[in-house]
Amino acid sequence: MFVYNNNVELEDLGDGISRKILAHSDNMMAVEVHFEKGAVGAMHNHPHEQLTYVLSGSFEFTIGDETKVVNAGDTMYKEPGIEHGCVCLEAGVLIDNFTPMRKDFV
Repeated sequence: MFVYNNNVELEDLGDGISRKILAHSDNMMAVEVHFEKGAVGAMHNHPHEQLTYVLSGSFEFTIGDETKVVNAGDTMYKEPGIEHGCVCLEAGVLIDNFTPMRKDFV
């Protein structure tokens, strides 16, 4: 299946965050998340495994008890159930990959 980025609507989530739901199946999902500088991805957890790739920008991420700054090209793994969140230090885009897919997103 092909999903062309320019055909996917950017959904405004409020507070400087927006996203595009990209290709997905029942087993996996890719999501493009846009952050304005200062936007906060609130601490949360979910039962999905998640890999996050920093496409652009700079973010301070907390995963469990650890907080680090990540930049374009960096990747993070979040195990199921772990608390995580971020603060955008420099406007940017994250690519989140979930398994299984986030049914709550569609």
